[in-house]
Amino acid sequence: MALGKIWVFAEIAGGKPAPVALELLTKARSLAGTVEAVAFAPDAADAAADLGAHGATTLFAGTDALWGELLLGGPAADALAALMHEHKPDLVLFGMTYTSRDVAGRLAAKLGVPVLANGLDVTDGDGISVHSAVFGATLNVVTRFEAAGPALAIIRPKSFVAEPSGGGPAAVTQVTSAIDDKHKAARVTDRVADVAAGPKLEEAPIVISGGRGLGDPKNFELLDQLAAALGNAAVGASRAVVDAGWVPYAMQVGQTGKTVKPAVYLAFGISGAMQHTVGMKGAKAIVAVNRDENAPIFKLADLGVVGDALKVLPALVEEVKRRRS
Repeated sequence: MALGKIWVFAEIAGGKPAPVALELLTKARSLAGTVEAVAFAPDAADAAADLGAHGATTLFAGTDALWGELLLGGPAADALAALMHEHKPDLVLFGMTYTSRDVAGRLAAKLGVPVLANGLDVTDGDGISVHSAVFGATLNVVTRFEAAGPALAIIRPKSFVAEPSGGGPAAVTQVTSAIDDKHKAARVTDRVADVAAGPKLEEAPIVISGGRGLGDPKNFELLDQLAAALGNAAVGASRAVVDAGWVPYAMQVGQTGKTVKPAVYLAFGISGAMQHTVGMKGAKAIVAVNRDENAPIFKLADLGVVGDALKVLPALVEEVKRRRS
């Protein structure tokens, strides 16, 4: 292992680390001899067991009550810069979330080093490299860090599979650096969590997505019915229908949306543009229904049905209900 130390920035909610942090820790174990985590939240120390179980030997935890009230970008970048100056990690990994991107960008500016975003993999051969896809996922790019100083990389969720290492809880080191007054002017006054009847899109074992081929936004109700009948499925969408205002952005699967890796991915009325397939091609099994027999989605599909999704869906819902009863 050429890298001595990798840090993973972990977002914490309710004492639990974001799933992407556990994915990044799993990857970091294959690259470095020492893997540690950094988190800023009043209950950050509660995540020591989960982080340790996935490879973090140490958790640098900022647990001041203010961490639960402030926007993390500015103060977390300050604290991270100071910690990195003292402990000198070779690489810091961030998940590609709104908060982590904010922290990583500010940290890069403070340290005067580059940050590589939208990564799908990170390797250490002839230097630390980040693998990504560009031009609608039609071209794979490998970018190597050559500048002196720590490397910063932002990696898309679901790029790796989170696997426990069998380790015990991470040793907690309290981060006691003061928070600059300039960061206290903006406070988080409320948090509203999306209410979902089923599993989260990026965590669901079955994902059912719809595209323009459904014809009308009201027909997404058919996808909801199928998800309810299956019981462990989430509903997604292509960028085209999100841009058209049919469904919210939170449902978008693809390069500019969420990356999913379910056991089964069902695509109804989705042509299969690269922008979409980069977000779902990692599914173990792909089922596609489209009226166009030449739709690109069929090149990825394990099972393809040439037909009208609006006819297939009601029949499929009834069949699932019959079998489950």
